[in-house]
Amino acid sequence: MQSRIHDRTFIEDVGALSQMAWPRHALRPYQARVARSVVRSVMKHAGDQFVVVFARQSGKDELLAQLSAYLMWRAQLRGGSIITVTPTLRPQGMIAMRRLHARLSEVLLLGEARGRDNTLTLGRATCGFLSAYPHAQARGETASLMLVCNEAQDVLPGRWDAVFDPMGAAAHATQVFSGTVWTSKTLLARQMAYLGELERKDGKHYVPEYGEQVRARLAQFGKDHPFIRTEYFLEEIDDESRLFGPARRAHMRGDHPRARSATPGRSYALLLDVAGADETGIRGDPGAEPPAGVARANRDATALTVVEVDLAGLDDPLVMRPRFRVVDRRQWVGTPHPQLYAAIADLARNVWTARWLVVDATGVGAGLAGFLGQALPGKVVPFVFSAQSKSQLGWDFLSLVESGRYKEYAEDDEGDTGLFWAQVEACTSQVSDAPGKLLRWFVEEPRTHDDLLISASLCAVLDRVDWRPRVARGR
Repeated sequence: MQSRIHDRTFIEDVGALSQMAWPRHALRPYQARVARSVVRSVMKHAGDQFVVVFARQSGKDELLAQLSAYLMWRAQLRGGSIITVTPTLRPQGMIAMRRLHARLSEVLLLGEARGRDNTLTLGRATCGFLSAYPHAQARGETASLMLVCNEAQDVLPGRWDAVFDPMGAAAHATQVFSGTVWTSKTLLARQMAYLGELERKDGKHYVPEYGEQVRARLAQFGKDHPFIRTEYFLEEIDDESRLFGPARRAHMRGDHPRARSATPGRSYALLLDVAGADETGIRGDPGAEPPAGVARANRDATALTVVEVDLAGLDDPLVMRPRFRVVDRRQWVGTPHPQLYAAIADLARNVWTARWLVVDATGVGAGLAGFLGQALPGKVVPFVFSAQSKSQLGWDFLSLVESGRYKEYAEDDEGDTGLFWAQVEACTSQVSDAPGKLLRWFVEEPRTHDDLLISASLCAVLDRVDWRPRVARGR
C-alpha cells in the first residue's frame, strides 16, 4: 500500500485514496461526490461554503474524517490547518479526533500523526478541535484549509459568527457545515437556506444501503416522529405547536372496549400520576419559571391509567417491544395519601393483578411510592420528574403513539374520558434548539390541567422494564 500511495491517481482523487487506504470504510459514491467538491474548493482557495446533511448512519462523520485526513496528507509538506468545531469538546470533539487519528495512521509519509491536547499534527499539517459551548475558550485559532462545523444544529448562530467564522477569513478557508436538520432557527438551517437547493442536493439522500435500519426505526417510532422526520427524511419541524395534532390523536384511538377488571391470562400495568406538583410542566425544578401564559396553580388530582400489555410485539423482529392498550382510568381529587395508598394497592393486587406499577415519585409522591413499593415488592417503578426526564418521557411517549403501540379504549361518553381527550388536544410543546433538544410540553389552560395525560404518558416507562417471563429454578 505504501508504495502505491505515491501514484498520482490516489494523490489527486480523494475517492480513489479512500478505496485504497481505507477499504473497510471506503467512501460510497454519494460521500465521494461531496468530498471531491470540497477538495476542489480547498485546492483553489475558493472559500466556498458547503452543507452536508445525510440521513442517520449514512456516514457523515466518516466523510469528515476522511476528508480531513486527505487534506492533511496532501498538506503535510507545505503546511496547512483545519479547524473542526463541535458543540462540546468532550465527548464530541474527542470522538472526532480519535476517528481522524485512526485514518491518518494508515496513510503515513512523514511519520506518525501526533496528538497533543486538542490538536492532531501530520508533518506540517494540523487539525484542531474546538468546542462551541458558549463559555469555552476558543478564540485565536486560524484555519487555512478548511473550517468545519459538525452537528451545526446544536451550535448557536451568534456564537459561530462572533468566534469561529473569522478563523477562516484570512486564508479564505472553505467552510463545511454538517449535522441533522431540526428547526428553521438553527445554524445548520440558516446555512442551508443561504446556499439554496442546489448545494443541498448532494447530501440529501435517503440511502438504499440503510433500508433495513430505516424500516426498523419506522416500526419503532412511526414516520411522523420528530426524530424520524429530521434524522431520516431530513425535514425541518416547528419548535412550538400543539403536541398532539389530529394525526397523532388518530394514532391514539383504539376500538377495544373499556374494562373494569382484569381478564384472566392477560398482563396489566398501572400508571400513577400523584397530585401535588405544580402545573408548569417542569416538575422537580421548583425554581424554574413556567412558560408564558401558564399560571402557577397547584395540581389537585391524582390520576391512574390502566394498560393491558400485549407481549406479542416482543417477537416482532423490527419492534421487539410490547404494545399497550388503555383499558381504564381513574381520578382522585383531594384524597389523603393513606386512602390513596389503600385504594391503589387493592387495585394493583386484587382488581388488575398488575405486573408493574409506575409511580410519579416527585416531591410528595416519593412517600406514596415508597409505601407502595413495600406493599408490592418488585413491582413498583418510581419516576421522578425534572425538565430533562419529562422531556425524554415526552419523546418516548410520542414514539409509542407514532408507532401504533399505544391505543386508547373506544369512546364511552364518560366524563374522565372526555377530560383526557381535552387535555390531549390542549397540550402545547416547545422544543429547544440547544443540545439535547429539550421538549417542554404542558397545558396552557390552568383549569384543564394535565393529570390524565401525564398518567398515560408514563406508559413509555414500561418500555424500559423487562417483560420476559420470570422462571423459578430450584437447587
